[in-house]
Amino acid sequence: MCKTKNGKAFLSAAFLLLLMVPPAFAQSPQPAQSLTDLVGAERAASLVRGGTLSSFQNKNPRPALVPSNDFVKNMADEMIRSLRPSFFVENLSLYRKPPARGRPWTDSERTALYNESLALSSLAGIQYYSASRKEMRTFYETSTVVSGSDGKNPLPDPVYAVPPPQLVVYARQKDLSFGDNVYRYNYYARPESLVFVQENLSSMNYGIIPAVGKNKLRSIVAVLDAEEYLLIYAVSMAKAASLPGMGERVGNSFSTRAEAILGWFKGQADKAFAKTSL
Repeated sequence: MCKTKNGKAFLSAAFLLLLMVPPAFAQSPQPAQSLTDLVGAERAASLVRGGTLSSFQNKNPRPALVPSNDFVKNMADEMIRSLRPSFFVENLSLYRKPPARGRPWTDSERTALYNESLALSSLAGIQYYSASRKEMRTFYETSTVVSGSDGKNPLPDPVYAVPPPQLVVYARQKDLSFGDNVYRYNYYARPESLVFVQENLSSMNYGIIPAVGKNKLRSIVAVLDAEEYLLIYAVSMAKAASLPGMGERVGNSFSTRAEAILGWFKGQADKAFAKTSL
């Protein structure tokens, strides 16, 4: 095709190739930023002091804590537009890299972090604080990667030598609050960030009460390289059942469970940096 007159066929082929590139990856990747660049000086200082910033909204939500990263911002905005959630829970936290790692992550560190985030079986048994019961409770009783959306054929956690730009993984997870459900996880790997998104492929029930319908939940965990830190942004949003008090009850539950996911990832980060120790 490149030999045709005036190159029209070649240009047409090139244009079609551009159309095949997902919009999220057509943009040029942002370089690694400092913590202050990502969240501003005031929030950076609060996070460094050891705090976790949280936000809960249940009416016309808008991201309040999202870092200054176009990819993550656009993803959160698009999900709000498409889902129109009845609650929106954000958490922002820091992970301090081990000593002598106060620099942008290396390829091997990024790959190790990516693979540890793929270790979905390690979610089994993690604990969260139940606000209704006023005690710690098991989050996922079981968590297994499966071959597809039917939830059958268990597989080992995937491992990659080089993180692909985009990946879909299915998991079957038994949640002691919302039952046994199948989820799709979309993973995105970029030079300055690792992002994974959870979506429910089956209806989630709160006991015998329908709580969140099929495809009505989105949870994002974005890990951003910030020199001597990893900035972790977690957001959960869902369109909960329109029953009195259900949206607030489900939202409060997801708020404390998001903190459990942050704790889980920090433990996974410990493993990743131990594997790539100097």
